[in-house]
Amino acid sequence: MWSVRWLSGVWKTVIMLVIGVVVMVVVIAWLAGMFYRKIPPGEAVAADQPKASADRLWDQVHKVRKVYYEEIVGTLKAASRTEIASRVLAPIEKIYVSAGQTVREGEKLIELDRRALETQLSQANARLVAAEADLKNAEADLRRLEPLVEKQAISQQELDKARTRREVALAQLQHAQQAEAEARVMLSYATITAPKAGMVVDTLAKEGDMARPGVPLLILYDPASLRLEVPVPEHLALQLKKGQTLSVRIDALQKEVESVVDEIVPQAELASRSFLVKVRLPRSEELFEGMSGRLLVPAGQRDHLCLNMDALYRIGQLEFVDVLRDDGVVERRFIKTGRIGMPGRIEVLSGLREGEKVLLRPSPAAPASPGDSGPSA
Repeated sequence: MWSVRWLSGVWKTVIMLVIGVVVMVVVIAWLAGMFYRKIPPGEAVAADQPKASADRLWDQVHKVRKVYYEEIVGTLKAASRTEIASRVLAPIEKIYVSAGQTVREGEKLIELDRRALETQLSQANARLVAAEADLKNAEADLRRLEPLVEKQAISQQELDKARTRREVALAQLQHAQQAEAEARVMLSYATITAPKAGMVVDTLAKEGDMARPGVPLLILYDPASLRLEVPVPEHLALQLKKGQTLSVRIDALQKEVESVVDEIVPQAELASRSFLVKVRLPRSEELFEGMSGRLLVPAGQRDHLCLNMDALYRIGQLEFVDVLRDDGVVERRFIKTGRIGMPGRIEVLSGLREGEKVLLRPSPAAPASPGDSGPSA
C-alpha cells in the first residue's frame, strides 16, 4: 500500500511539472508573437499607394561638391581698450558716465576734488611773485654798483657778489615759473576727459572714493575695433592670409557677419598646437566685448546630396519626402537632412539616392506641370 501511494504522488508531481512547462512555453510563444500573422521580409507595398498626378511638380536629387567649414569658437575683444586712471591723488567728486554709455573724444568723464590742487597753484603763484621781486632787486643793485666800480668807490669783489645774487635770483625765478606751470598742469588733471571716442565698459570707482595714480577708475573701448580672437589649429591656420574674408557666426544673435583676418600671431601654443587668429568685425550696435562667436574656416571640399526644401515635410522631429518611383507610384520615405546650403536647398544625409525624383508640395500660387522644376546646384 505504501508503494502504491508513493507512485501515485510521483505521477502527480510529474504531471504538474509538465503542465507548468507547457503553460510557460505557450506564454513565451504568445509574447513572441507566434499567434499573430507576420509580415514577410522585404519591401512592403501599401495597397493604397497613390499615383503621381499630372498637376504635381517634381525635382531630382542630385550630387553637389561644396566647400565645408570647421567652426572654431572664439571671444570678441577690442583692439582699442583703454583703462582710465587718475594722475593725482585726490577724492572723486563727480562721475559723469556709466557703464554702456558712448562718449566722444574730450568729453568730461570724472571730476576730482580741486581744492588741494588749487592751493598748490596759489602757493606756486606766490613763490613766483617773490622770485620776480628778488630778481628785480638784484638787477637794481647790480645797475647801481657797476658805475661805482669804475670810480673805484667799491671793490670788484662787491660787484661780483651783486652779479652772483642776480644769477641766483634769475635761477629761482625760473624754478618758480616751472613750479607754477607744474601746479597748473596738476590742476588740469582734476578733470579727467575721454582720450578717444568709445564706450564705457565698467566704472571701477564711486563718488567719494580716493583716486590714486595708476589705479583704473573706468574702462573704455572702441566698438569699431572689435575683433574675434580664435585659436585656429595649425593645419588650418597655415592656409589663412592677412586680409582674407571669412564668415563669423554669432550664436547670441543667430546670424552671420563677414570678417577680415586682421592678425595672425606667428607663434603656436604648445599645448593645443594652434595659432591665435584675430579677425576684424564690422561695427554693430548689437556686438559687445566678451561675446562668443564661431569662425568658419574652409577645411576642404566634399560631395553631398542636395534636396529641394519644397519637397520636405516635417512632423515634430521626423522628416520625410514623397518619392516618385519609376512605375509612377508615390512612396513616402523618411530621410535625415543636414545643413541648409544655397537658398531653397538642403543637404540630405540618408534616405535618398542620387537621381531619385521627389514630389514638391503643391503650391496654390502657380499652376504646375511635370518636369517644370529641374535640378539646380
